[in-house]
Amino acid sequence: MSMVFKRVFILLSLAGLILATAGDLYEYKIGPKDLLVIRVFQVPELNTTVRVGEDGTITLPLLGKISVGGLTKYQLEKKLADLLSRKFVKNPQVTVFIKEYRSRTALIMGAVRKPGSYEIVGKTTLLQIIAMAGGITDSAQNRIIVIRNQGNRQRSFVIPIEDLLLEGKVKENIEILPGDVVNIPGQINIEVYVFGQVRNPGVVSLPLGSGTTVLQAIAKAGGFTERAKKSSVLIRRREEGREKIIVVNIKAILKGKAKNIKLKPYDVIYVPESLF
Repeated sequence: MSMVFKRVFILLSLAGLILATAGDLYEYKIGPKDLLVIRVFQVPELNTTVRVGEDGTITLPLLGKISVGGLTKYQLEKKLADLLSRKFVKNPQVTVFIKEYRSRTALIMGAVRKPGSYEIVGKTTLLQIIAMAGGITDSAQNRIIVIRNQGNRQRSFVIPIEDLLLEGKVKENIEILPGDVVNIPGQINIEVYVFGQVRNPGVVSLPLGSGTTVLQAIAKAGGFTERAKKSSVLIRRREEGREKIIVVNIKAILKGKAKNIKLKPYDVIYVPESLF
């Protein structure tokens, strides 16, 4: 990655971003797997910490099973106060604290410093969840993939990192919704073998993509020796159980008269010796 990218990533990982406003918290709807801390003033026997079940219910002392899914914390406080005041407590003062927002999380994975699930409270953008995950690492490829379930189908967004971070294109800083998966692919390498008239023969590791070519492999192997026959480089490749041999004219590639050959994992490149 360029130094500009690295600086942007460092700034992003240190950015202090506001993740939710008081209004957003007010509107948060309780859902399955959320962890609730419930307190009843001057009635410690009713104080409890409880996780919301998959069916959106909790079970409390005296009150039994209660449906809480879809309620805000303030609506739940009122509901519990109403239920307690009917039989058990006069003018109860109930507070509800949502300790874990497990029903509203998004997953970020790949080339970030702290991959994992993060709570989505209020409006959260792509840049914000990247900051929560500690920023992007130097091994990131130049794209971000966001996968979203919409009903019975999946939708994906492919966002160039340059457009998001360097160009500052606002439209690329999309809102991240609960259930989204944000994948920032890391660099994937393949291994090939380079033998014959090169300066450092042996196994060569190349980044998968546009850099995985025969010219790149030879350069990684130290380049040609003085005795290399550049017009007849051989690539041996296994395809469907059979060996295939590709003859490559490196001189023609360098002059723009032939295509640079893309390599596949475990290709064997042999540079023969020139007799003249």
